[in-house]
Amino acid sequence: MCGPGSKICPPERATELLEAIIEPGDRVAIEGDNQKQADFLAAALAKADPAHLHDLHMVQSVLALPDHLAVFERGIANRLDFAFAGPQSRRLAELVASGSVKIGAIHTYLELYARMLVDLTPRVALVVADKADRHGNLYTGPNTEDTPMIVEAAAFGGGVVVTQVNEIVEHLPRVDIPGDWVDVVVPSPVRYAIEPLFTRDPVKIRENKILMAMMAIAAVYEPYEIRRLNHGIGYATAAIELILPTFGAARGLKGKLHFVLNPHPTLIPAIEAGFVESVYCFGSELGMERYVSERADVFPVGADGNLRSNRALAQVPANMRATSSSARPFRLMRRATVRRQPRDGSPVSAARPTWAQMREGADIPVQPGCTRASRQATAPGAASLSCRWSRPASQMGCRASWSGSTRSISQRQQDSNCRR
Repeated sequence: MCGPGSKICPPERATELLEAIIEPGDRVAIEGDNQKQADFLAAALAKADPAHLHDLHMVQSVLALPDHLAVFERGIANRLDFAFAGPQSRRLAELVASGSVKIGAIHTYLELYARMLVDLTPRVALVVADKADRHGNLYTGPNTEDTPMIVEAAAFGGGVVVTQVNEIVEHLPRVDIPGDWVDVVVPSPVRYAIEPLFTRDPVKIRENKILMAMMAIAAVYEPYEIRRLNHGIGYATAAIELILPTFGAARGLKGKLHFVLNPHPTLIPAIEAGFVESVYCFGSELGMERYVSERADVFPVGADGNLRSNRALAQVPANMRATSSSARPFRLMRRATVRRQPRDGSPVSAARPTWAQMREGADIPVQPGCTRASRQATAPGAASLSCRWSRPASQMGCRASWSGSTRSISQRQQDSNCRR
């Protein structure tokens, strides 16, 4: 199929290739995150003969394409480990209910990548790149994303790596994946699918998003002096980015922010105003290529002038001390940074008890307006914990705090004790 001494397989023989290299029961990883997709190889696998290929164990980040589930409907695969289903979630649920799909586990990105190196090592990896040369060296361009993670797990685990590419060239702008790690290259008849994560329609950043952005800046960014964060995507976080040079500057926040974020256009005003020191990217964003290449001082840009993204490595800073997302613009990782005392030295933060203090019954400074309440006796070894503060019935409920979070407790909850 690939010719003597060649790694290049004609696209019309892609399904035949997969039937030859994949065996029944194999674990197959197919690249497809929430942006770029190895769509041609996914379609080629879905066309395979179930008499030849069956009982495959699919390992992939996202189920985004109809072909991702067609392999289960046709009986080619029956087991799945993944991170999330996206637009195919309803269809996946129906297949699980019918018994066509057996779910191994639903992972975070990092958990899935880690298990690829340990106990979910793919026997065959189907990935995607921009360009390849005749030796199998790959150029992934600005959308490198999770290609290196999948390729390395397979190549160094005795697996076979098949890559679909947009074109075969004599000289690559740079080598992102060495040819020694790649077994077969398939030039796709059409360019691989890639999904932009941010729509540029400013009308959708409505006033409520601007209000949320102002609250986030005033209540989180300013008092906690946020400098490094995984910003997430969506109109709520886009609104924060847009008003940093105006509302943020008015709050005295102009400083050097380090973002983990795709290069969205809403970052441009903050970058140009000097608010952003660096941006590390999960992937790219269509239409931002020229701007990114001109700001190599901010983005990780190679000598070829194009962004180098890495979805696996970008997930690591997701465990940083501050995280903001479009769904939860005030969500913070409950670590030391979040428990820092605000700059104004507010007594509420200073008096906040720790979980160890609450558990052991140590003396805890009373917050303003609270009176000490007795602790309800529990059986030895019991895990329950009664409320340790009370307020007059006319005032707001007491506060219980652990691991840096604060929850308001209603009078009914006070009467029935706080739940751990």
